[in-house]
Amino acid sequence: MSGRLAGKVAVITGGASGIGEGTARRFHAEGACVVIADVQEGPGAALAAELGDGALFRRTDVTREEDVAALVDTAVEVFGGLDVMFNNAGVMGALGPIDRTRLADADLTIAVDLRGVLCGMKHAARVMKPRRSGSIISTSSPAGVLGGVGPHVYSAVKAGIIGLSNSVAAELRRFGVRCNVIVPGAVVSPMTAELVAEGAADLAGAQTALSGTAYMDRPLRPADIAAGALYLASDDAALVTGTVLPVDAGMTGAGGPSPFATGRYEEPAGLLEAGRRTDAST
Repeated sequence: MSGRLAGKVAVITGGASGIGEGTARRFHAEGACVVIADVQEGPGAALAAELGDGALFRRTDVTREEDVAALVDTAVEVFGGLDVMFNNAGVMGALGPIDRTRLADADLTIAVDLRGVLCGMKHAARVMKPRRSGSIISTSSPAGVLGGVGPHVYSAVKAGIIGLSNSVAAELRRFGVRCNVIVPGAVVSPMTAELVAEGAADLAGAQTALSGTAYMDRPLRPADIAAGALYLASDDAALVTGTVLPVDAGMTGAGGPSPFATGRYEEPAGLLEAGRRTDAST
């Protein structure tokens, strides 16, 4: 690895599995000290032990501000600062038709997916502003950009993350703190496996299911999202703030097929008025 995060300290919420785990591995390999935050104690502690020096796990419920505050304080106390806050923890949350949505489920979805991000931004900013540097990254979703690709409340909060991040970016840039969003496509991860396969542990089933709908030659993996997060966390993105980085194989930017390069349109021509065409000789 290139050591692009050498000397930096990163906190990753939802860091025990999926995108968070992949990012923790990549950040640590790139030289960062990593604090892995999650409610999944067993996997989180095991990951920190596997990574070894420069990694630790803290159980964190992002719906509890005191947990998030303590998480940030731990990064500062143990590793001496906070350079990167990756607000990645999230749940699919409330499912079902809008006329039957259970508001208790909706409230929990909002608490984890949006309020948790807000808490992460708040407590990262209180450390980063005085130091006049830092990178805050938050995970959104294609469901925050496109209708019909996620549950209703999930779609709302993922759109809210983009608006929140852009607003915070405008405030914090004068302090040298950057705030960006990453938009992963469908990733082979435990959460996706729970939706499309035989449960969260069935990653092979998720790989098979997602292969049938992949926009490119394979489904996305946590390492692909980690590579995008690495860019936003690194000094390569020193003047990048208020942006949304899709890592989704073109799902949000080029989701439809291109009919004008296949079939009757495969041969180059110019289509003019009333159906008149130019041909290759004109």
